[in-house]
Amino acid sequence: MSAHLQPTGSAYFIAKETALPEIHTLSVLVDNEPGVLARVIGLFSGRGYNIESLTVSETEHEKHLSRITIVTRGTPHVLEQIKHQLERIVPVHRVVDLSVRAGELGQDRPLERELALVKVTGTGDARVEALRLAEAFRANVIDANTEHFIFEITGKVSKIEQFISIMKPLGLAEVCRTGVAAMNRGPQGM
Repeated sequence: MSAHLQPTGSAYFIAKETALPEIHTLSVLVDNEPGVLARVIGLFSGRGYNIESLTVSETEHEKHLSRITIVTRGTPHVLEQIKHQLERIVPVHRVVDLSVRAGELGQDRPLERELALVKVTGTGDARVEALRLAEAFRANVIDANTEHFIFEITGKVSKIEQFISIMKPLGLAEVCRTGVAAMNRGPQGM
């Protein structure tokens, strides 16, 4: 049995299908009220589904609606189960698999962006190199003194990860990431 099909106690491996797990971005429109996020997260943790990225914010103030963006991994069967289970939670108004919709629109992935704050400490040449590389990545300096920089960088997850990776040998001290915000191209809303 190949490694990706071995049982691990996770719901990822319950399906007998041979499809490989895929990364999907789900957008969930919910009532903005106490306990809703806990119920959504409880659904994932209770069934062994992993959340790779999570962002939540009120998006429609007048209607008291929030949008939860979840990046998760699973086989097509598991992802369908996740969507159906999310739709059964009472304050959930809509669940859209942005990855599937992107495919329907002829795109590889939905538009996804993340913001990170990256603190780099150091002096001398390492400090100069960190500043030069930050400029190449279009990262903004939002705080600086003689001992550190804090950079703000926005972009695709791969860009953020690459920036963090190149800052490690230059004195990476701390990272704070927002998680993925995502939507599909075109005029159609969620």
